[in-house]
Amino acid sequence: MRLLMWWSGRALSSAATLLGVSVLIFAAVRLMPGGFAETVLGPFATAEQKAELATRYGLDQPVFMQYGHWLGTVAGGDFGISMISRQPVGAELLARLPVTAELSLLAVAVSVLAGVPLGVLTAVRARPGGGGAAGRLLSGLGVSVPEFVLGSLVVFVFSRYALGLEVGAWVPLTQDPARNLATMVLPAAVLSVFAVSVTARTTRDAVMGVLVEPYVTAAVGRGESPWFIVRHHILRNAAAPVVTLLGTITAYLLGGALIVEHVFNLPGVGSYIVQAVGRRDYAVVQAGVLLAAGVFIVMNVVIDLLVGVLDPRLGVTAGRRS
Repeated sequence: MRLLMWWSGRALSSAATLLGVSVLIFAAVRLMPGGFAETVLGPFATAEQKAELATRYGLDQPVFMQYGHWLGTVAGGDFGISMISRQPVGAELLARLPVTAELSLLAVAVSVLAGVPLGVLTAVRARPGGGGAAGRLLSGLGVSVPEFVLGSLVVFVFSRYALGLEVGAWVPLTQDPARNLATMVLPAAVLSVFAVSVTARTTRDAVMGVLVEPYVTAAVGRGESPWFIVRHHILRNAAAPVVTLLGTITAYLLGGALIVEHVFNLPGVGSYIVQAVGRRDYAVVQAGVLLAAGVFIVMNVVIDLLVGVLDPRLGVTAGRRS
């Protein structure tokens, strides 16, 4: 019964979140300077031409009616038609989703495989001359550098010099897996720099919090080796905040993919949304943001379940609160 109440609460909160996101993005795209008619027809279009275009796409209707119609079609699984290409938005997103999914999964893998060991190392060696200061410096540098700056630098260097990796020559994974991975390495590395830095700092703080626990002191007193203590006593107890961070990292990676895909000319959902924003293609922007919000919500539910498995005390607490 308690589990059913928890799931019901999460379903209601997820639906409310998606509804709020739909309202915000619907209003935001219409408040952007330069409407669809001005973007398509140009600055010298007459008022009659703008009115005819607005009537054709239903933009002359009250905003509340437009929102209600769009929300009803989305609830039925139809994301609408692109105002520029006149193609179904759902089909376009589905065709581009594998590129963004591959990029995000590679970035998450790099974040975990690089950030967690770096965080553990800086925590264990957090003493003068132990390397902790260097790790904190690298983490701070990674957090401070924007993706578009790092991405532009990487594109310039690898385009100017033959360093073995291609830029801007993406091929599908099903067509040539080796070449696909070669073209995805650089975008995934650029996208993961911030996530690696945040993961390392979170892991460091979590490990240092576990190091002062009595059971770690008892393990040291029994003469267990440092890395045995790290593997058997520290990693699992410090994993809960790191796993929780993955939900936030997912949202960041979905947002950062817009910039990285545009910089590296990848045909993913991110570059599709960036192009749609420039063209004021309302249906595409609304559907893309709503899809990203849905992925983020699902990821947070999965993270909550994983945290409950890693630390049953947190699962019990969540159940009592629900």
